[in-house]
Amino acid sequence: MNPINELRFAVSDRIDDAEVGPKHVPLNLLGDFQKDVSDFLKGSGQEVDPAEVLISIEEGSLALVATGLIAATTLWADLDRLQSPDSLSLIDVKRAAVVERWQTVARQNPNRKYRIADFSAQLSLTVDSSSDFRKLEETWVAVEKYIHGKVVDWGGKTKANVHLEMDDGTTLKVATSQSLLAQEEHNRLYRSALLHITAEENLLTGAIRNPNLLAFEEHHPSYDEVEFKKMVQRGTAAWSGIPNATEWLEDLRGGRA
Repeated sequence: MNPINELRFAVSDRIDDAEVGPKHVPLNLLGDFQKDVSDFLKGSGQEVDPAEVLISIEEGSLALVATGLIAATTLWADLDRLQSPDSLSLIDVKRAAVVERWQTVARQNPNRKYRIADFSAQLSLTVDSSSDFRKLEETWVAVEKYIHGKVVDWGGKTKANVHLEMDDGTTLKVATSQSLLAQEEHNRLYRSALLHITAEENLLTGAIRNPNLLAFEEHHPSYDEVEFKKMVQRGTAAWSGIPNATEWLEDLRGGRA
C-alpha cells in the first residue's frame, strides 16, 4: 500500500458501567495505551521518532491520532501484512509484541477492543476477544551464499568479525577468524565487498543468523562493454559450426520436444 501521513489508534472498553473516553479513562490504561502506540510507531528500528509525531485526542473511545508518518515505509508495510492473521512472524518484533499484548488483554476482557485505521479506508486493523493473530512456526536451514555490502568495521581483539552495511541500510555482523583477516591483502574498510558466507536462513522471512565468513570474493559490478563484446565474439565462434542450435540441444537430451 502507499504510505499515508496519519493513523488513528483507538481503545474502547466499559469501566464502572461507562464507556472509556477522554473524560473517563483509568490512568494506567491511558499510560499503557500511550506506550503501546509509541512502541508500535517506533518499531525496533526506531523508524518513527515520537518527538516528531503530533498527537491529538478524539472523542468517542479513547483515540490518539498520529500525524507525520509519510516516510515510515516499514510501518506501513507491517500494517499491510497485518491484514492476514498469520503475519506476526513477518512484521517488526516490537510491533508484533504490541499486537500480542492487546490480544491477550482483549481475550481476558471481552469489552476491550483496539483499532488502528487510516483516514482513506485503505486499511483498518481490529484486535478484540475474537482475534487470532499468530506466529507461524519458523524453520531455519543451513545455507552457503554470497552477500554484498559496505564494510564499515572489521577486526576484534578476541572475536574477529566484519560489520557489513547492507543495501537496505541495516548492518550485519559476520563472524570470522583473525587469521583470515590477517591474510587479506586488500584494505576493504569503507569499501563495497562481496562476502562468501555460511549462515542459517529463515525459510519464511529470508532473514539470516549466525553468519560466518568463508572468504572475500572479487567484485566488479561495473559494466565493461569491451569485455562483453569479447564474450559475444567467443560465444558466436563456439556455435559457428552448429547450423541449428535447438536441434543440436534436443539431440543431446536424447530426443526432440
